[in-house]
Amino acid sequence: MPAFNTPSKIPFSDVNIGRGTAHPPRWTSDSTVAEVTSIQLEFRELSRLTGEEKFQNAVDGVMQHIHTLPGKNDGLVPMFINTNSGQFTHLGVYTLGARADSYYEYLLKQWIQGGKKENELLEDYVKGIEGVKMHLLRKSQPRRLTFVGELAHGRFSAKMDHLVCFLPGALALGAHNGLPSDHLDLAMELAETCHQMYTQVETGLSPEIVHFNMHAQKDRKDVEIKAADRHNLLRPEAVESFFYLYRFTGDKKYQDWGWEILENFNKYTRVPTGGYTSINNVQNPSNPEPRDKMESFFLGETLKYLFLLFSDDVDLINLDKYVFNTEAHPLPIWHQRK
Repeated sequence: MPAFNTPSKIPFSDVNIGRGTAHPPRWTSDSTVAEVTSIQLEFRELSRLTGEEKFQNAVDGVMQHIHTLPGKNDGLVPMFINTNSGQFTHLGVYTLGARADSYYEYLLKQWIQGGKKENELLEDYVKGIEGVKMHLLRKSQPRRLTFVGELAHGRFSAKMDHLVCFLPGALALGAHNGLPSDHLDLAMELAETCHQMYTQVETGLSPEIVHFNMHAQKDRKDVEIKAADRHNLLRPEAVESFFYLYRFTGDKKYQDWGWEILENFNKYTRVPTGGYTSINNVQNPSNPEPRDKMESFFLGETLKYLFLLFSDDVDLINLDKYVFNTEAHPLPIWHQRK
């Protein structure tokens, strides 16, 4: 809770749990929008479990504040927010990748968690998706893959983080909960794109970031990879979305896609003495340059979503009873609980 002791009540990004203190990074008084809007599911559930309203009040206040803030672009939000002024900073830059991604995810999931009663959350989510359609969606060449790029001061960039592969799952979850069917259509298109981010690469593993070709050129793939972006951190977002889409469509291709990824993790990232490692170069099957580091989300999310994807038991974490937080922990949907 000390993180919320700021002039604006927008929380600091850094907390020292041992000391019970919080502070901004050394170089700025900004927090990222994703940081301050990706704690709501957890704090709200904490209030439900303890009966102490202070947790939910703190995070609901953040959402209500951001709901009213200027600086959005048809529902799209900037990446940074100042803890002193409570205003967005670095205006004019919009992405669904790092620093903004889970803002959109948690708008939808809070609405679902609360029994679909908090209309401001739904309104902001739907506006955000419309903003994506208006400003960030494009088609690649030669396969005309639908992808989500970035916008910086009116200039479009055909850059897509692997992190953005959470979006097909969110869109499918929204459609399952009564949002328009074109959300599911877009989810399936984007899932195919995320699949291609794996299959068009030499190891069959996606890099951290891709750039898409938007102009047809001979012997060029849709996916281009820059040297600085060709690492793979064993991320979960693609298989997370494949899990949602398999649950809601029953199309076994999503299981097949997940199995291919698991096989390539085993081939290129598994460590003989145990565990898995991030790799530096997805374009070099003979030496993917292992980093000797396994991120905790590989166990907590990637393997969990693969396990769920390969199961045909819809009651193995039933999505009408539970909502996953952004780290793949299931939390109960409130109207399903006494």
